[in-house]
Amino acid sequence: MESFTLTRKEMACLLLALDGKFDQKPLQVLQTAWSKAHRYDLEKGAGLPAFLSTLLPPIIEKLIKGNELKGFSLQEIAALGQLIEYSNLSITSMQNWVKRDFKPYFNCPKAGKKYSLNQAALLFIIDDLKSNLDFESIRKLFEIVFKKPEDDSDDLVGPIELYASYTSMFEELDENNDQLLDISGHPHQDLLAEHVIRSSANQFASRLPNLTDKQWEAVRNILLVAVISIQTSYFHSLSRRYCNATLFLNPQ
Repeated sequence: MESFTLTRKEMACLLLALDGKFDQKPLQVLQTAWSKAHRYDLEKGAGLPAFLSTLLPPIIEKLIKGNELKGFSLQEIAALGQLIEYSNLSITSMQNWVKRDFKPYFNCPKAGKKYSLNQAALLFIIDDLKSNLDFESIRKLFEIVFKKPEDDSDDLVGPIELYASYTSMFEELDENNDQLLDISGHPHQDLLAEHVIRSSANQFASRLPNLTDKQWEAVRNILLVAVISIQTSYFHSLSRRYCNATLFLNPQ
């Protein structure tokens, strides 16, 4: 069975759709993502067998049935996180974050007895940032952007919006990576690559309203850090795959 997978941007779109802030319904987001990944099957008229061979976790089945979900259990967030490409999110890690490392942000589930969509986005953000940063650094960044953990109204940008911004920024850079390829081999390619990513972060941060210059710069820098962290996650995933292949194909 093939796993149902989503890019980070697609996951962000799903959260926005569930929050009523996207131009598609949650089911449409899932349909678009699956169709994009199975374009060849659809063109050959093999959409049905391809979908029947796709493994659907219970949380996706709920969304397919049109259930209006405004919150998730930790188990459901973990199930969603495991659909994200290059992610290695586990329920054990999230339990540690919720109960210890980032407890002030999860002291109280904000959707009845379940965690809110924003809290789900926070967990996905933590998973991305931990590729490059220690937890103390992530907490300090959260204090700048989200300020008081118990009060969403003072956020410079909401967790879902932050997640959507940097995942969109990553995909735009990934789709237009000729900008980075053009500087490959340049004697100052590291500085030029940083300039390309920083320019993209400038554009995305500029779309966020009501920020002072200092706040704008902080959000811009966090976007930049997050995008680089996604790339790091990809290389970690690639390294694990090659290691596993070597161990599996060369038994002792």
